[in-house]
Amino acid sequence: MKYPKEYLQEIKTRLKISTVVSKTVSLKKRGKEYVGLSPFKTEKTPSFTVNDEKEFYHCFSTAEHGNIFDFVMKTQNLKFGESVKYLANLAGMRPYTFSREDVIREEKWNKYKLIYAKYVEFYNKDLFKNPLAKVAKDYLKNRGLTIDEVKKFKIGYVSNEDNFKEDLFKEFTENEIKDTGLFYFDENKKKYLDRFRERVIFPINNISGDPVALGGRILKDNKYLAKYINSPETQFFKKGSNLYNLDLTRKLSNTINSVYLVEGYMDVVGLSKNKVDNVVANLGTSLTTRQILTLNQFFQHIIICFDGDDSGYKAALRAAENTIIELKPEKEISFLFLPDKHDPDSFVNEKGKEFFEIFSKNTSVPIHKFIFNHYFRDVDDNPSSRAIFEKKLRLISSTIKDEFIKKYVLEYFLEKISELTPNTNFKYKKNYSKPTKSLKSTQNYYNETKSLKAVDIKEFSFLYVLLKRPDLIRDNINLVENVKLFSSENKLLFKEIINQTNNFENDDIENLNIDRNLIDRVYKYASVKHILIKNLKDDQKIVEILSEIIRDLKNYELEVRITDLESRFSQDLSEATFNEIKELKKLQKIN
Repeated sequence: MKYPKEYLQEIKTRLKISTVVSKTVSLKKRGKEYVGLSPFKTEKTPSFTVNDEKEFYHCFSTAEHGNIFDFVMKTQNLKFGESVKYLANLAGMRPYTFSREDVIREEKWNKYKLIYAKYVEFYNKDLFKNPLAKVAKDYLKNRGLTIDEVKKFKIGYVSNEDNFKEDLFKEFTENEIKDTGLFYFDENKKKYLDRFRERVIFPINNISGDPVALGGRILKDNKYLAKYINSPETQFFKKGSNLYNLDLTRKLSNTINSVYLVEGYMDVVGLSKNKVDNVVANLGTSLTTRQILTLNQFFQHIIICFDGDDSGYKAALRAAENTIIELKPEKEISFLFLPDKHDPDSFVNEKGKEFFEIFSKNTSVPIHKFIFNHYFRDVDDNPSSRAIFEKKLRLISSTIKDEFIKKYVLEYFLEKISELTPNTNFKYKKNYSKPTKSLKSTQNYYNETKSLKAVDIKEFSFLYVLLKRPDLIRDNINLVENVKLFSSENKLLFKEIINQTNNFENDDIENLNIDRNLIDRVYKYASVKHILIKNLKDDQKIVEILSEIIRDLKNYELEVRITDLESRFSQDLSEATFNEIKELKKLQKIN
């Protein structure tokens, strides 16, 4: 039994070949291609290339060549059908089982596509030749659109005439037409009416370029009708899984890393008219995680750009809280806020493409900073308000699926919150004057911290606890017995503390014969020092803090080992290596 060509093509459309290959081979961008070490042969010099535009890989050392299905079959030793199931799952598609239901569904799908194709084609052409479409042509002209944009996006206008509807009902059955959502049955008039009559229509295509739904804008002033409507959800159209213009924009992902996500059809068309083509819209509904995951398949950086009014800001906040869940280490999500009374269409029409892109580069805000800044606006100078603020940020960070992103977003939130504390103390302790650093020393401190890794800061915190509470460590020596540090200086300091205190039997830390510079670095950079000072006499709290630091250090050690093994596995494809990686990842989850 053969898979339908459309089904296989949609898998290839949804998945860039570099996305599939990078799960096995470590790839680096080189021009329009990616290069890496061959998965088919042990080598030191990369001879393996991947081309997303041409949808193939090629290994110069072994002459292996093919598409994503070939790659999965050869690297995972799967049959063709098994590779299709694996890739369909990766692409977020339903499995094809060759059942009677699948055959019926395929037949319905072909009729559905055909009806939409005919509908879109007819009303796009009718816009140019029907006198009743003059109101639509005037509207589009006033919005600055040309024939080029109308043809590119197949924009149309649905008049009140019934001729085309009658032709459709002659060619297709009532159920086939009803299933598209293009018409609805009016019980009073006892007939089917066109859902989009007297509206300008914007075809919504699936990722392969087939129209599967419509957006429609009313042109008459009518307080009883919504200005914009979408097709209702059907068997083949789900609002939360589709994006307007994705079929065209995805083709740019081989040369452009970022994509603008806007609210409306006209924003997309207006930006495209001004040569900003890497843009999609979310169909006027709340942004979903499914839409973010789809964009992540093609782009590294999503820039969410909603209208510059209060409703646009509120929509952006909802989008931020919904989408931070899917933030990943290799991906970015930012927010671009336009001046008040501007939407992306009006802004780029007034300022032009170059200004818009510079404005975007200089003013877009990473998602975690946007969330922090928004909730900080409502914080008052009292403990209750600050507690609510911190609780909200902790809750938001806890929703993030990726453990590394979750960790660093939470650290960012907590570090920013800790910066507020000295100001609060200063305000209420009038006799206290906080010494200020000179500009030069502040700059030196900044330059020093830039060179430090996150794991270095975590090691400083670990050592800080040891130096401040050696007596407590003596009673909990089991906690520190198998801790591994990575910085050579920190390793040395840890070793000397252990040796000279005889496993903390001697807790006179001040008189140890240890390079003072090493200790001073710990006291200077340990991020835990502020919270530890406040809880210095709370033994249970300190043990909890230490345990959390040690858990983070062990997870970092696991990540280093996993990275090394994954690099080895990409070359030898050893089952033993693969099993070792699986076991280490299980340990990560436990930790």
